Amino acid sequence: MSDLSGKTIILGSRSPQRRELLERLYPEARIEILPPDDPEELSFDRIHSLEGIHQQIQRISRLKNETVARQCKGQKYDYLLTADTVIVVEPTNNHYLVLGQPPEMDYAATVKFWFGNYYLGKSHQAISAVTIRNRNQKNFETLVTTTVQMQQASSALVDWYLQTDEPRGKAGGYAIQGLGNLFVSQISGSLSNVVGLPMFETQELFERAADQTAG
Repeated sequence: MSDLSGKTIILGSRSPQRRELLERLYPEARIEILPPDDPEELSFDRIHSLEGIHQQIQRISRLKNETVARQCKGQKYDYLLTADTVIVVEPTNNHYLVLGQPPEMDYAATVKFWFGNYYLGKSHQAISAVTIRNRNQKNFETLVTTTVQMQQASSALVDWYLQTDEPRGKAGGYAIQGLGNLFVSQISGSLSNVVGLPMFETQELFERAADQTAG
């Protein structure tokens, strides 16, 4: 594992979950938060192939990284990390949908629809793209997929979950690190990926970035 103690890592994200995971990975690193100043992101509205979704999420993470790098101007750093995580469902064969954050207005109805039609008794994917830029301004990228299987549950349990307000503002309308885990029966792949940052794969990316920096 790379020794990043004392190194400056800029995290280009507003996500408290992503920050917490990075701080677990490198507790001695100097982690600074600098989200992209442009909140607008590329859309998935017309993208319904898995390959297209992969390409788009990688593009989003890369663009975030470029934006934050420009914001840094003359600020020195060792690594700049950006990421994006989406929930992907497959309503019909080979036709995929990306579920982002539920709309603020009447979000409960949207999330309840997602649970009833896309989640309960079915599997879906959490896909993350991670981009790390080292101080030599070279980028390193990875794409990680986790399959989440949810069990059948009563409408009353979904209604109770919505009343906790946990789904509000969450990608896909649930938090696997919280009460949303009640609905999960099986996970294939990285759990931290579903939360927002695949820790093992991110560590591997730091290793690659560190090797290139040293070289």
